[in-house]
Amino acid sequence: MNIKDLYINFFISKGHKQIPSAPVVPENDPSVLFNTAGMQPLIPYLMGQEHPYGTRLCDYQKCIRTNDLDNIGDTYQITLKKKQ
Repeated sequence: MNIKDLYINFFISKGHKQIPSAPVVPENDPSVLFNTAGMQPLIPYLMGQEHPYGTRLCDYQKCIRTNDLDNIGDTYQITLKKKQ
């Protein structure tokens, strides 16, 4: 079991519903080119629209971070690399 699964399973055990990961290129958000934060796909629901899974949600989202690329590898950033 990996840390991602432990994270999701913890919240599921507390009554949250897991929602699927959104695509990196947003489908219905012309304000951005890429999902740059894990919360980006939830903007409509944060603005008051009801989510079909309810209010106790958990997920992990693919995203592209561009504002701190120069800091990757320093002593403060944690960078995860997908296994090849």
